[in-house]
Amino acid sequence: MHDLDVVLRRAGAMRSAILRLALFALTGLCGAAAHAASLDPVVLPKIQSATFEVVAAKPLSDPLTYEKPLPLELLPYQERNDKYNSIGTAFAIGNHRYVTAGHVLLAGVGSLWGPLSLRDAAGHVYAIDKIEKFSLRRDFVVFSLVGEPAGVAALDVDAKPAQNQVVYAVGNALGTGVVIRDGLYTSDTPEQQDGSWKWMRFSAAASPGNSGGPLLDKDGKLIGVVLMKSANENLNYALPISEVLSVPDGVADIDERMPYQLGIVDTTLNNIFKGRISLPLSLADFSASYRKLENAYIDEQLRQLLAKDPDKLFPRGSGSARFLHVAADLSEFPALMVRDSSGEWTSSVKRGPRTALPGNGYVDAGIANGVVLFHLRKPDDVGSRQLYSEPGRLMDTLLKLGFLNRQVGSEKVKITSLGKPVLDTREVDAWHRLWQVRMWAVPDQNGMVITYSLPVPDGYVTMMQLGSGGHQYMNLADMRVLADFIEVDYDGTLAQWKDYLQDTTLLPTMFKDIHVDFEYGHRFSYASKRIRFDFTPTLQKITPNSVLTLGFLNVVDRDGIVMDVVDVRVREDANERNWINIQRRVSPSDDPDDDYKSSWRRLVEQKHPYDGVAVSDGDITRISTVAKPPAGAAAAALYSAFYAIEGNHPQAFMKARLDLLMQNLKVIEH
Repeated sequence: MHDLDVVLRRAGAMRSAILRLALFALTGLCGAAAHAASLDPVVLPKIQSATFEVVAAKPLSDPLTYEKPLPLELLPYQERNDKYNSIGTAFAIGNHRYVTAGHVLLAGVGSLWGPLSLRDAAGHVYAIDKIEKFSLRRDFVVFSLVGEPAGVAALDVDAKPAQNQVVYAVGNALGTGVVIRDGLYTSDTPEQQDGSWKWMRFSAAASPGNSGGPLLDKDGKLIGVVLMKSANENLNYALPISEVLSVPDGVADIDERMPYQLGIVDTTLNNIFKGRISLPLSLADFSASYRKLENAYIDEQLRQLLAKDPDKLFPRGSGSARFLHVAADLSEFPALMVRDSSGEWTSSVKRGPRTALPGNGYVDAGIANGVVLFHLRKPDDVGSRQLYSEPGRLMDTLLKLGFLNRQVGSEKVKITSLGKPVLDTREVDAWHRLWQVRMWAVPDQNGMVITYSLPVPDGYVTMMQLGSGGHQYMNLADMRVLADFIEVDYDGTLAQWKDYLQDTTLLPTMFKDIHVDFEYGHRFSYASKRIRFDFTPTLQKITPNSVLTLGFLNVVDRDGIVMDVVDVRVREDANERNWINIQRRVSPSDDPDDDYKSSWRRLVEQKHPYDGVAVSDGDITRISTVAKPPAGAAAAALYSAFYAIEGNHPQAFMKARLDLLMQNLKVIEH
């Protein structure tokens, strides 16, 4: 079933990967007033007096920049001149109290549009005062207003309506008047969780904006609260008004099953979000109390999900063994570690097209299990310090991909800047990588854009989520965990590396044991606690455009499982024609497949391709061998040394070049 308000309600799934800001748009039910012919006209004024529009004030300012002036003249007159957004419907039940859907009220919790209000047919707006009772599962709220609207007469109630009678669904459409549509009260159906009550099913039309409105019988008496519609048939759902009246005052009851998922595993938690809030409370205090409970529930779901089979959570357990033995991809594009249905962890990403930027820059985009990923190669005229210290520059660059637009009438206008972020902080993941965390508001659409960005030598690796204003805690909590499962190699020209290494405050802790040193035209050296090597231009040119790639993977170490360099590649330039490659491989456990074991045997026995014999492949000649481990060290890890050069070259030439590399390569790892 689907709520009749376009605000996404998390009754079905706590985690929602929203990939288009169009999903943020909150629009009321538009249309001229219409009245069912069989409803007694005498009751219409009473219905109109008792029915209200639930609204939120539109933002007073817009921090966004667009590719052109917004064609606001394309919007209907009322929409472009209305100071409020329509959220849903509410109605009076007497004793200065009003009812709407629970999910309509929750649409205002954390919203960028501010607190919800009621608006009558004359356009008068009334602030919500106290929350008197609330039920998350029954999906209703009873509340009072600041100031009583004049002339309001509560609807008469029929708490035991008969089935198969004509009924009327009532909604208030952007202040244009009460819309009443007729149908039949067809049946009852038990609520899904434990059948504690029955939903009313009816065939009267109901649309976004009807949520929280009254369902009336043939005499105009109140019989239910319009809440949901079926996804597969033309039947809508209402909560019987008897359920609203029978729930005791003074309490907010939170008791609803809310499945929770995270994109790295195929596990779904199906726990119940439970809690109670003592009422009455002001709207602000109720919202704060609800968010506190909800945030605690999110934290607990994450804790339980990560604690479920902890011995199998990457990089632990048999499902991780194969990945711990593979070589790094040496790709500048990030990937997400995910566990498939067989229990194996694997690197996952689906890459999209590349968008070119001026100055040799570009942006690659991709997606992995609903997680949006980017790799930004900064333009040559943008320094690392400038890029990393100006969050607007990152977002403005990503927006060039055109993934954020504002719908104005029939036109989509590209958003070119989000202005300053409302959050700019840092997070360190489990592997001691420092992520820059930014969040931007999109007030007009009640949206948030959140990025986790990892500085890398050639620019940024970024993870992004788009969500509604009220879901920012959940999105940030998810991303904080997902950061631990992002696989990143570090790539860039030597000029970019020189710039990158200067700001030590942004370097991952693992770089404290890594030393990269070079002098253009003279020497290059790399040293870590595992290996060190150097070479001169006699072996390969060393220029600002030479490219260094460090491939990082999880490594089983004496200190446990750490993230470290397992692959070092130095290319003469961006063209993959001349390069040096030092690669770490580990002794196979019982888990890796036969192909890996065979490859390991060839490495140990220095058989082809590790036999020091040159091989021509098209117009590239390659040669490889195995570096000697430290004296007395067990062969738990071995390093292969690889050299390739453009053209067809004889064995003697290639062997001499390989010897130049090997004479300055030393394995330190024991």
